Amino acid sequence: MLIVIPELDEEQVESTFARFRTIIERTGGEMKEMDYWGRRKLAYEIDHRTDGFYAVMQFTAGDRTLPELKRILRVSDDVLRHMVVKLPPDYARNDPSPEATEAPA
Repeated sequence: MLIVIPELDEEQVESTFARFRTIIERTGGEMKEMDYWGRRKLAYEIDHRTDGFYAVMQFTAGDRTLPELKRILRVSDDVLRHMVVKLPPDYARNDPSPEATEAPA
């Protein structure tokens, strides 16, 4: 998950997320899914800011991906907060479609 500073315009936000997507792919990882939440209010103030642009990126990591990604996230001025979480191997994203919630006949 990334939270980007609110002072950026939409184009700059897109290029920031694209930069991290490129880093993942360049270091042997693969982007699976990106869920862009848009501009949201923060739960608490960070660096005198009350909102930011949120995105959740799901990816597989190569050998060099995590160290490189964490290093760049730490030094990036555009990123307010980030969190990298390892999902369990049997993780399957829930399907909210009506077909998935119906009981079998």
